[in-house]
Amino acid sequence: MCHNISHQGFPVLLTITNTKPPATDLGYLLHKSPARCQTFTLSYGKAHVFYEESSPERCTAVLLLDIDPVALVRGRRRTTVEGPLGQYVNDRPYVASSFLSVAIARVFGSALAGRSDERPELAQMPLPLQARLTVVPCRGGEQLLRRLFEPLGYTLTARRHMLDEEFPHWGESRYLSVEISASVRLCDLLTHLYVLIPVLDDDKHYWVGEAEVDKLIRRGAEWLPVHPERELIANRYLKHQRSLAREALARLADEGSWDEGVVEEVRASEEASLEDRMRVNEARIDAVTAALKQSGARRVLDLGCGEGRLLRALLEDPAFTEIVGMDVSCRSLEIAAERLHLDRLPPRQKERVRLIQGSLMYRDRRLAGYDAAAVVEVIEHLDPPRLGAFESVLFEFARPATIALTTPNAEYNAKFQDLPAGRFRHKDHRFEWTRREFQSWAQQVAERHGYSVRFAPVGPEEATAGAPTQMAIFSRQP
Repeated sequence: MCHNISHQGFPVLLTITNTKPPATDLGYLLHKSPARCQTFTLSYGKAHVFYEESSPERCTAVLLLDIDPVALVRGRRRTTVEGPLGQYVNDRPYVASSFLSVAIARVFGSALAGRSDERPELAQMPLPLQARLTVVPCRGGEQLLRRLFEPLGYTLTARRHMLDEEFPHWGESRYLSVEISASVRLCDLLTHLYVLIPVLDDDKHYWVGEAEVDKLIRRGAEWLPVHPERELIANRYLKHQRSLAREALARLADEGSWDEGVVEEVRASEEASLEDRMRVNEARIDAVTAALKQSGARRVLDLGCGEGRLLRALLEDPAFTEIVGMDVSCRSLEIAAERLHLDRLPPRQKERVRLIQGSLMYRDRRLAGYDAAAVVEVIEHLDPPRLGAFESVLFEFARPATIALTTPNAEYNAKFQDLPAGRFRHKDHRFEWTRREFQSWAQQVAERHGYSVRFAPVGPEEATAGAPTQMAIFSRQP
């Protein structure tokens, strides 16, 4: 399987490993057969793809670049390496850089777009994936690496290389070997690498203009608006052209807030109209507040806080000394701030509450260390393939001692006279679970992460249909 290519002086810059049986499904996603080596001609050299290992348990694809330094000089590209020989003597053939990003788009284009003609369902499935960058220049070191990849849910290991192994007193270089791993869709992994590799290098081998803004919007629309380092990413990706970076960030914010605004309007108009006659939302707020208070929690998170209804109830109870509300929607956070009258609260009250923008799809250090978290009517708004990322963020990384989580009970939908059979409570719901489905999911999550779980109905209960809302209360085991 072309193993010898990696020992002929060409750098193996990227490997991708799948460990979910049958691991060879990776070949369907990459549109590259494990049985043969493939070569692609690029403007700056060649790219080779082959499989280092291929078994039902573990499959590793390799992307190897053979960059022609003469082609670089003959083209119109300009290296940033200084000196008269900079065009000919530089690190570009040996490190992961914008050349690798271009190769990813050219060689793995269908996978990057999330398409798999033979296995379309597989392309939308999170898989236990590992990616290794053999050598990547990083202006900012391991700390920057972690700031870029960890909020996206990746576990990261890095090894920094010395300037010269024979002269250790010269110190460390800016080159690292990096491995990231997560349960994630392959298209997401490739997208994150495509955008962030040039950001780490802080350079691009080609001219950057309006077209690069469009690329960043296309590749980053789903995750960049809520990334804590979005400004740094935009600036570096666009080679520090401030006008382009400002344009990109503005467009990302506009697109994100429009989508989120639609969701919030739908939530207000549809679900509320169905449930308010039975005061279901009020019952949810009371039940979640009681569960958090019973746990003894003092520092609590409201994840997906929306317009702040639960936050207001928590703020009224002095037992909660620190309250953080997080939502992906800036518009919702603005409404929450108005409803809580944050600008008019007495100083002591104001110190107790904080609003932050963020996504439950990406690991966020700001969520660590809290006693409890509330997740009220949130998970049904997530696409089922995204539940794995949500689970990892909340139960593995944030890991509060208590989690109170609610979701609609699909069995109760028949009791809503205005809801047609087979319809969800509103358009933004991706699913609605029966009690058995919810309990099965919650019990599996609890077992995977060392929690116990109990269940409680919320709202008026029917003998056969149960209550309109179901709640799981997770308690972390010692």
